[in-house]
Amino acid sequence: MASSTETKVQVGDEAPDFTLPTQDGKQVSLKDYRGQKSVVLYFYPKDETPGCTAEACAFRDSYEVFKDVGAEVLGVSSDSVEEHQKFSARHRLPFILLSDKGGAVRKRYGAVSAFGLIPGRVTYIIDKEGIVRHVFSSQLAAERHIDEALKTLRAAR
Repeated sequence: MASSTETKVQVGDEAPDFTLPTQDGKQVSLKDYRGQKSVVLYFYPKDETPGCTAEACAFRDSYEVFKDVGAEVLGVSSDSVEEHQKFSARHRLPFILLSDKGGAVRKRYGAVSAFGLIPGRVTYIIDKEGIVRHVFSSQLAAERHIDEALKTLRAAR
């Protein structure tokens, strides 16, 4: 079996492009942001679970700050477009949720769980040129992902 570190996206790598459906059913590609904005790409296990809800709400509460530093937030899980619609509406999420059914994008990034049972919670900060500037992985410290992302984006300015 191949080690997951062989395919893991790391700092300094060009972020792999992808196209996934949003909670509104529109298609979004990472390349859409190239030259425009930095991207906070966060992978999380599942809509409506306690840690994921806390993380999404923390991103929501800091969303204007992310916009102020020139970044867009994209949340990714394997939940369906319909599940994302409900999750986004229930928690008034102002950012895009992407449906990665089957987890192909998650696998491509190497955002797997250290525990092996549930999908990993990993955040990638991608600059305007499409280069990964920071990777933060913590299954349990969901809300720390927001602090790590903002710290990296502010330092890059």
